[in-house]
Amino acid sequence: MGRLSAYERFEAFVALMLTLLIAAVIAVALWRLTYDVVDTLVLRSLNPLEHGVFQEVFGEILTVLIALEFNHTLQYVFSRDRGIIQAKIVILIAVLALVRKIIVTDLSAMAPDALAAEAALILALGITYWLMRERDDRLRLTRRPGRGAGVREGAS
Repeated sequence: MGRLSAYERFEAFVALMLTLLIAAVIAVALWRLTYDVVDTLVLRSLNPLEHGVFQEVFGEILTVLIALEFNHTLQYVFSRDRGIIQAKIVILIAVLALVRKIIVTDLSAMAPDALAAEAALILALGITYWLMRERDDRLRLTRRPGRGAGVREGAS
C-alpha cells in the first residue's frame, strides 16, 4: 500500500463524511422502527400478520437494511479493495429499493402499466446483475492457475 494521492485522500474524506451522515440516518431510522413496532404491536395490540401492519413494519425494516447496505459500500473506499462506486452493489441496492416499494404499495390500487414497468425494471436489473456476476466469475476462474476452462479442456 503506497501513499494516497490528494484526490484519494479527498475521496476517503468524502466517504467518511457520507458514512457518518448515513450512520445518523440509520440510527434515527432504527429508533423510529423500534418506536413504531412497540407502538403498533404492543400498545395498539395490532396483529402483525394484518396486511397493512406487515407492509408498514417490513417497509421500515427494509429501509434500515438499504441504508446499512449503502453505508457498507462506502467501506470499500477505506479498504481500497475497489473504487467508490461498484455497479453490482448499486444494482442490488436498487433492487432492494424496488422490492421495498412493491411491498409497501397496495398493488390492487396500482395501475397495471406502472406495475408492469416496475416488474420490467426489476427483471432488467436482475439480468444485469446476473451478467455482471457471470463475467466476474469467469474472470476469477481464468486468473487462478490450475482452475477454469484451461483445466477442463486438458482433461478431455
